[in-house]
Amino acid sequence: MRSIEENIKDVWSRIEKAAEKIGRGKEHITLVAVTKTVEPARIKEAINCGIQIIGENRVQEAESKFAQVTEEVEKHLVGHLQTNKAKKAVELFDFVQSVDSQRIAEEISGRASQMGKVMPVLVEVNTSGEETKFGIEPHQVMPLIESISDLEGIRIKGLMTIGLFSDDPEDTRPCFKKLKAIFDQVKSESLPNAEMTYLSMGMTSDFEVAIQEGSNMVRVGTGIFGARN
Repeated sequence: MRSIEENIKDVWSRIEKAAEKIGRGKEHITLVAVTKTVEPARIKEAINCGIQIIGENRVQEAESKFAQVTEEVEKHLVGHLQTNKAKKAVELFDFVQSVDSQRIAEEISGRASQMGKVMPVLVEVNTSGEETKFGIEPHQVMPLIESISDLEGIRIKGLMTIGLFSDDPEDTRPCFKKLKAIFDQVKSESLPNAEMTYLSMGMTSDFEVAIQEGSNMVRVGTGIFGARN
């Protein structure tokens, strides 16, 4: 079994090759190590091997782990956020990648403002049409961003999606193309408080395709920590 260090090197090598295909360098891609179900000792090992951003799916799981992970690392919430968990999420995380409604945006903004914080967020879009996935529909992106862009406690930093569940990474390509087109459209509108900095798409099985389609932030769990129990 390969070590976490070897896995991280392999992931960066894959990122580099995918980026080179479209004339970009790996320094233009942000890697989020997804630590769902990973115990604190192994998270610390990944941080010691150069991981600078970790991503958790659930607030409750993150709370127990983050008490033990005291290393300097940026913490992203990459899973669905319920409004009743927003206060704790704002306390624990540095970035929320999964805003999928006006209500949750308002809740994050209000909680962050109370704490004197401004929370960077991504708007999550359901590009696959799968009912099991969270995220707003593509046609709702512009109206939602327009309606939440004046909230004081958040800063919109881009868009996020999860590609189609498939054994063939090529099946996810249309999802990523779709989000890149929306990203470019939003960017061209130059909306206040909506900086289209990050296009977060691509996971262990499909991040090369995502990078080829314009992703500059990938969320990799299994590729770094191995298969989950």
